[in-house]
Amino acid sequence: MKKIAIIGSTGSIGVQTLSVIRRYPEKFKVVSLAAGKNAALFAEQVKEFKPKVATVAETFDGICELGKISEIHVGETAFTNAIIPDADLVVVSLVGFTGIIAVLDAIEKGKDIALANKESLVVGGDIVMRKAREKGVKITPIDSEHSAIWQALGFDFDAPFKRIILTASGGAFRDKTQEELTKVTAADALKHPNWTMGAKITVDCATLVNKAFEVIEAKWLYNTTFDKIDVIIHRESIIHSLVEYNDGSVIAQMGYPTMELPIQLAIGYPERFLPVTESLNFSKIGKLTFSELDEKKFPAFREVVNAGKKGGAYPAVANGANDAAVKLFLENKIGFNDIYISIAEALSAYCGGAANCFEDLKSANDFAARIVKDKFGV
Repeated sequence: MKKIAIIGSTGSIGVQTLSVIRRYPEKFKVVSLAAGKNAALFAEQVKEFKPKVATVAETFDGICELGKISEIHVGETAFTNAIIPDADLVVVSLVGFTGIIAVLDAIEKGKDIALANKESLVVGGDIVMRKAREKGVKITPIDSEHSAIWQALGFDFDAPFKRIILTASGGAFRDKTQEELTKVTAADALKHPNWTMGAKITVDCATLVNKAFEVIEAKWLYNTTFDKIDVIIHRESIIHSLVEYNDGSVIAQMGYPTMELPIQLAIGYPERFLPVTESLNFSKIGKLTFSELDEKKFPAFREVVNAGKKGGAYPAVANGANDAAVKLFLENKIGFNDIYISIAEALSAYCGGAANCFEDLKSANDFAARIVKDKFGV
């Protein structure tokens, strides 16, 4: 039986991870849970799974009762207390920069990681992968695209290939014109055509910043260069990504769009369990379409990829600006196109600097957040 720690249990990925575990009580045991501020759901999870340790960002009425079930820790970074010796695998599904803290702590404790936190590799890819190699820690991807690549490579991160092709649905605004994008709202952005995800990542899909993040993640996960990573729009989200080999052969991983499939594979590997959705019915799918990504309409994509190419702390700047701008957009305080403008202006204002440790990355991330907040007077 595999013992699982879930960091970010009340978020979209955390909830779906628990859904997978619930189906296989003979395969998995939840030994710790860490949550943010969704007290009601956190309490339900603790009562159901009875983890040895449970942590939450803020105290709430009724938390003392949970202390009779689990060892409880409270605080913004209390989630590190959930990375316990009993855990065989740590699922990191926190959203945002703080996910890096969980990843680095898990690596330091020698725990294998199922990774859903993009920022860990986008911002700290060099540090994270270097430390993981030093500690002999395995990082398996939960992202559907990176799970697809992992599978197409035969589960061998070091397998040679000619090209990685990431697919993108295009997000909520794939059919909007540039003029229409000046008028869209946060509510519009959250209507993803294919996937059900958290608010922040859904907005990142609408700007295609999420896809830029995945390009940077691919560079680190598969130890490759940016010129060997392509992105193509695939509206149906049936092909989750592809790998082209040197002889021209292309292998694609396919399936109906559900995050439970890559979650189940990431936590259950090397086993494959029963399907989480119906089998693909190719006669009913109809045609699968592909088109180029429109970088003119979605300029934030190229801006963030270029930050990745610059390296150092530039990806942390892009991330910090994006985080701050998306938060303001979700609060209806800025427009959709202001997200791209925020990222571009923060990167332009940044003068470069070292990125040798977590503190360097946090400094760059915070610098960008301040730029955005000052720009909009918040």
